[in-house]
Amino acid sequence: GIQAALDIAESGKEVILVEREPSLGGRMAQLDETFPTLDCSQCILTPKMVEADQHPNIDIRVNSEVKNVEGYVGNFEVTIRRKATYVNSEKCIGCGVCEEKCPTENVPDKFNVEMDEHSAIYRPFPQAVPSVPVIDPDHCQNIQKGKCGVCEKVCPKDAIEFEDEEEETSVEVGAIIAATGYQEMDPSMYTEYGVEKYEDVITGLQFERLVSSTGPTGGEIKRPSDGREPEKIVFVQCVGSRDESKGHEYCSGICCMYTAKHALLYKKHVPDGQAYVSYIDIRAPGKRYDEFTRRAIEDEGVRYLRGRVGQIKKKDDKYRVYTEDSLAGNPVSIDADMVVLASAVEPRDDAESLAQKLGIPYDQDGFFSEAHPKLRPVETTTAGIFIAGACEGPKDIPTSVQQGSGAASKVHSLFSKENLSKQPNIASTDPTRCSGCFDCSEVCNYDAIEKTEFAGKEVADIVEGKCQGCGVCASTCRNGAIDVFGFRDDELLEEIVA
Repeated sequence: GIQAALDIAESGKEVILVEREPSLGGRMAQLDETFPTLDCSQCILTPKMVEADQHPNIDIRVNSEVKNVEGYVGNFEVTIRRKATYVNSEKCIGCGVCEEKCPTENVPDKFNVEMDEHSAIYRPFPQAVPSVPVIDPDHCQNIQKGKCGVCEKVCPKDAIEFEDEEEETSVEVGAIIAATGYQEMDPSMYTEYGVEKYEDVITGLQFERLVSSTGPTGGEIKRPSDGREPEKIVFVQCVGSRDESKGHEYCSGICCMYTAKHALLYKKHVPDGQAYVSYIDIRAPGKRYDEFTRRAIEDEGVRYLRGRVGQIKKKDDKYRVYTEDSLAGNPVSIDADMVVLASAVEPRDDAESLAQKLGIPYDQDGFFSEAHPKLRPVETTTAGIFIAGACEGPKDIPTSVQQGSGAASKVHSLFSKENLSKQPNIASTDPTRCSGCFDCSEVCNYDAIEKTEFAGKEVADIVEGKCQGCGVCASTCRNGAIDVFGFRDDELLEEIVA
């Protein structure tokens, strides 16, 4: 999303960047290093966030979400809802005094995947952009009980505003890019792994925060249960991926690579430790990806065992992992100090709701559907609405950035024309035959039918900017009042006769 915004802004167009969290950065902000180069994630991301924040053509709206979308290509009206933050971003200088003095310090830290706590007024991470804290209203003593107000007293710029309220604004835009990213699947349904019982059975994202210098342990790999350094660790792949019985039938795409990265990071922090990886298949098709996984196996001695983990049981202060080595044909049990689950990639929990607001299709898994997987990979079937990144399906950072730039180029191409044009095969109505039943409106996937007055009655009318010419309305109309240009009965008959 950031890359798309920057590319469009550089072309001279104004951009509104809507982010529902308090800071830009998305999932990448939570990563420590990126594969296959092991570059610092924040070293790559932070300059991009700052550039977006300082760009004169980009209007950043954090703590906000899209409530409603009306209109069509070149003429969208978007309603944006901003949540109350109780901090005036124009006055705040980001000094952090309010965060230091806040007496409520037991709020679960969402950014650190609830492995740490922060105060009721907080910034999600040190490099957050914009560098403005927000107040969690569910844990703030002043908002909940009318007591405290320490942050308001100590703020040198009077930036705390407890009277702040949610607000809605409407903006007119010509095109929309959806780049909502992904979330990690909750692996608790795999009760055989004891996720909810065992503190030291964690997810891949939690491991990312453990190895990060801004994480709950300051970059040291320690067991959540007792703070000990794990001497033996097991990484379990495909937890929720390629599993129709409990998870998803699709491959999450990035798990093989980030598991190899995690194994390498573990060996970097614990050189004398032993890492195991339980896998089904190794899928590393990207540039230098296979070499990266081979490095973990051949150079760092990470033991890869082909087989799915059947069960994890606690034995004293260890965790016995029951798996197999199908290549050797042997069952295997490992007494590990920590277990890391490579949970499946899923669409964000509000992805389907947003797709319905935008009027774009999504698949059975909740990922946004592209117009054509090969020829139109960043376009949707709704003209003027584009997609980029993991909201379309699991993908790595380079591919997401490529899609962001691709979607931006489509927007730039759209805006470079004085007049918009489209295929002529769209529907049209005959108001003299329309009975006003509006069955056509019920079946239209593009919200392209509206009501209009004709001869004292309400009849259906086609919004040409929205119509995609699918013909569903024409086949539904019982009075034959709708035709699709190029597919009328007389036109088809002429083709047959010719």
